[in-house]
Amino acid sequence: MMHTAVGWHVEMEFMEDGEHTKAVAMVRLPDGTEVRAHGHAARHHTDSNQPRVGEEIAGARALNELAMQMLTKAHGEIDAASGLTSHPIHV
Repeated sequence: MMHTAVGWHVEMEFMEDGEHTKAVAMVRLPDGTEVRAHGHAARHHTDSNQPRVGEEIAGARALNELAMQMLTKAHGEIDAASGLTSHPIHV
């Protein structure tokens, strides 16, 4: 049996202003499709300034949204290929 290696390229970008961190995640799929998602984190004024923590939270939220979009995409492709309405894909 022959196996095919497939790779996805995921990019993350962060924008910070001291109290807020925004993240954008994008994945490029082998068929040329690009899927993008956003995440956000806010630092409470009494918390110490730890930009890395804001990046981790905003990045995780963007990746979670990206995962949900990928599940929705896969669900639509299953329905299109089968001609039927399939059960939702749950995490």
